[in-house]
Amino acid sequence: MSFDTVIEQYRQSLQAAYRQAVDADALLDGLQQDGKGKFSAIFREDAGFNTQASRFVPYVQELADTLSRFEAEPNAEALPQMVQQLELVLSTLAQLRQQLKG
Repeated sequence: MSFDTVIEQYRQSLQAAYRQAVDADALLDGLQQDGKGKFSAIFREDAGFNTQASRFVPYVQELADTLSRFEAEPNAEALPQMVQQLELVLSTLAQLRQQLKG
């Protein structure tokens, strides 16, 4: 699998994550206005992100920045962490949607 294929698949997943993050952030804004959702960061510091935010979009932006750097200088060693972080964002978004449904 070439880096071009990996980059394209990652970009598609990142676009999906962004759309979901915007929706989730709007839900979190609503919860916070209702006095719920009192937390300072979505992910713990040991999740590997430089970002510490109470919304999802800043994490997705960090992943987009990482992708840009990867495109400029592809490095196979960087891929596992990039994929792991994207999976963490997507799975957390899915868990949030599931909890809000239930």
